[in-house]
Amino acid sequence: MRRLTILLVGAMLAVAGCGGDDEKPASSSKSDSTPTPTATEAAASGGGENLTLAADKSALKFDKSALEAKAGKVTLTMDNPSDIPHAVAIEGNGVDVDGKTVGKGEKSVASADLKPGTYEFYCPVPGHEEAGMKGKLTVK
Repeated sequence: MRRLTILLVGAMLAVAGCGGDDEKPASSSKSDSTPTPTATEAAASGGGENLTLAADKSALKFDKSALEAKAGKVTLTMDNPSDIPHAVAIEGNGVDVDGKTVGKGEKSVASADLKPGTYEFYCPVPGHEEAGMKGKLTVK
């Protein structure tokens, strides 16, 4: 019985060792790989920031009217809890970037390499910015 247990454990280890990621050689170890930094880690190491905001559920406005970020790659991620389609955009100082227009429960993302200064974030859906769906983004 003991021999059977040892054989089964050995067979299970051999099978587990055969599986692997097709993108990496089986002989590579974790220390050989260089992890890809997440957006948050990249912003933390080279300036810039990841900022979040949300569309108001029942009005043409954001939950924030002012944002502040460090110079560098700035990413605005907007949640849309509203039944109305919305997006987020960044404009100013030669920058004009629009995120994708999204429906309820989705996220719109706008990213740009920003220098110190004042920018506007707004909803680029026609009529929304004019109705007040905008804010000030200060980059230091």
